[in-house]
Amino acid sequence: MSATIIDGRAAAERLRQRVAERTAELRTRGLLPGLAVVLVGEDPASKVYVASKTKQAEEAGLRHFDHRLPATATTAELLQLVQRLNADPDVHGILVQLPLPAGVDSAVVLAAIDPAKDVDGFHAVNVGRLALGEEATVPCTPLGSLILIRQVLPDLRGKRALVIGRSNIVGKPMAQLLLQNDCTVTIAHSRTRDLPALCGEAEILVAAIGRPKAIAGDWIRQGAIVIDVGINRIDDGSGKSKLVGDVDFAAAVNRAGAITPVPGGVGPMTIACLLLNTVNAAIRSRFGEAAELLRP
Repeated sequence: MSATIIDGRAAAERLRQRVAERTAELRTRGLLPGLAVVLVGEDPASKVYVASKTKQAEEAGLRHFDHRLPATATTAELLQLVQRLNADPDVHGILVQLPLPAGVDSAVVLAAIDPAKDVDGFHAVNVGRLALGEEATVPCTPLGSLILIRQVLPDLRGKRALVIGRSNIVGKPMAQLLLQNDCTVTIAHSRTRDLPALCGEAEILVAAIGRPKAIAGDWIRQGAIVIDVGINRIDDGSGKSKLVGDVDFAAAVNRAGAITPVPGGVGPMTIACLLLNTVNAAIRSRFGEAAELLRP
C-alpha cells in the first residue's frame, strides 16, 4: 500500500490564509507587521528564494523591506545595516539570507540581530529559550515540519522519532520540538553506526542531511511518518536537472504511512512559518510577551 502524500503546499496555503487574516485584524488596531529581508551578492538560488519570500509577505498583507548589498559588502557594512533595522520601529522581523559571501562573518552578523526581531530563530537567545522549553521564535523549517507531522498524527506522545542531521538550522531544533511533544528522540549524523537499523525503529523520521536519496526506501519502518527536508539538485539522466530529497521517495512511498514529497513538502511550509514568526514578533513588540500569539 502506498503512503499518504503529505501536501506541504496545501498546508502552507492554509497557514498563509490564517496569517493574512490576523494581519488584517492587526491593521485595524494600527499595527502593520514588517519584514526586512537582506540579500548579499548575486547567488541565483538565494535571489529566487528571497523573491518568493517578499511576494508571499506582500500577498499576506505584511509590509516588506528589501535590502540588496553587493557581494563585496563587508561584515562591518552588514552590521551597520542590521543595527539600523534593529532600531526601526516599522521592522518587526529581520532575515539575513544565507549563505553569505565567504568574506562575511555570518555568526557575527546573525548574533547582531535583535532576538525579538530574529524571525529565523537562529539567535542564541531564541535557541536557548527553545532548549529550555520557553516561548521562543522557532526556526521555520523545523516548525513547518512539526506542523506537517501533527497534521497526520496530532498526538505524538511516546512516539520514537529519528532526526537524521544535527545542524543548528534544522536537526537540533527539530529534535527539541519533538522532545517538547513527548517523543523519544534520537539524533543521527555522519558518525552514527548502523543507520538502517535506527531508521527501521523510527515511527517518525526526519531526514535533513543534504545528500540525495541517502536514506534507502527499505530502511523505512512500515507505516512510519517520513519528513524529507532535503532539497538536492541532480541530473535526471537526460542532461536536465531535477530536485530530489534525502530519502529515496520512489521506494519509501511503498513502506511509509505518510511522506512528504520533494518538491512540494517541507519547502512551502518554511516561508509560511517565516510569515507566522513575523506576525508574532509584531504582536510581541506592541502588546508584550503575554499577548495572544498566532499559533501554528
